[in-house]
Amino acid sequence: MTEPRPSIHACHRNDLATHLAAWDESAWRIDQILDWVHAKRAGGWDEMTNLSRKLRQQLAETFEFQLPALVQRQGAIDSTQKFLWRLRDDALIESVLIPANPALYGEGADRTTLCLSTQVGCAYGCRFCASGLDGLKRNLGPEEIVGQVLAIERWHKAEPATQAVVVPAPESAPDKPARAASMRLIDNLVVMGMGEPLANYDNLLRALRILNAPWGGGIGARKITISTSGLAPQIRRLSKEPEQFRLAISLHGATDEVRDRIMPVNRRYPLAELAAACSEYLEQKGKMITFEYVLLAGVNDAPEHARPLAELARRLHAKINLIPYNTVEGLPWTRPADAACQAFTARVSAFGVPATLRLEKGHDIDAACGQLRLKVEAKISSPQPAAGNP
Repeated sequence: MTEPRPSIHACHRNDLATHLAAWDESAWRIDQILDWVHAKRAGGWDEMTNLSRKLRQQLAETFEFQLPALVQRQGAIDSTQKFLWRLRDDALIESVLIPANPALYGEGADRTTLCLSTQVGCAYGCRFCASGLDGLKRNLGPEEIVGQVLAIERWHKAEPATQAVVVPAPESAPDKPARAASMRLIDNLVVMGMGEPLANYDNLLRALRILNAPWGGGIGARKITISTSGLAPQIRRLSKEPEQFRLAISLHGATDEVRDRIMPVNRRYPLAELAAACSEYLEQKGKMITFEYVLLAGVNDAPEHARPLAELARRLHAKINLIPYNTVEGLPWTRPADAACQAFTARVSAFGVPATLRLEKGHDIDAACGQLRLKVEAKISSPQPAAGNP
């Protein structure tokens, strides 16, 4: 059985240089190829018209060139876009493209964030999350993580006039440079999609280093946030990496009682161990951690839940993102009323810690992780009526 070819989308610059040297190609060809792959968002070798036919043939014989295939896209009222991708083994994953909120003076969004997936499914079984309802199928390769960024950039490049997600500034807004058409669409990454990112540690780090590299995605490390449900050993490992990637904890409960109820990972890494790992990360990186806290009615939104959350955030120098629950079909959890969400935010803020009630994004397009994938998979697997039958 022949070994599968490595993907060009997971290829480091140094690896490409080794191949080109063996082919007696000039070193400046490296930057040409990487420019086609990452800046021009090429769809295949034939588009690289300033490379010789011989070199393109050598590249095609050595590297795989395949981006995720778009199955479905949903657009929300707030300009959030959800993408469902099919991978080469027919597995389905999701990415969500999120424009920033309009700023103080009413000008348009000045950044666009992509929420990336790292696994097909998830093994950690958070009770309120759709990603793990069908279990873990497999890890994504680094090329499939990088490929989500490139595929969306390519989608956007195809019809920028109709697909732009940046809201134009009104005439009354202060002068602000317009986003150039040649600039990349995505300038922030949050690794908070399907899967537990730190359970796919090596593939994730390779992908993020490519997306961070000047010759790759060119996205600053401080604009890349890795989220975890609480894998303490991997948080410690991440703290020792040289990159300044940001860390977010999918906390959702500030006591073991609450986290045990909704997050099985807490039984393996309870809050004391998670907090110790976060403290080590903070000591090594000196960067503020974010607590992601989904508000679930009757579970973690009561007045007595505010104090332990605020105290933990103060101890770990963390800011808190409070997120009203995106309802998942088939799960029993509900979102609190808007007034209850605002009251809980006020209680947490009263303890002197930064807490933000996130404006809702994509609730009308099943933006909770894994929802669209499960719906499409169910439709594919359901028996279809025979021709001529109702």
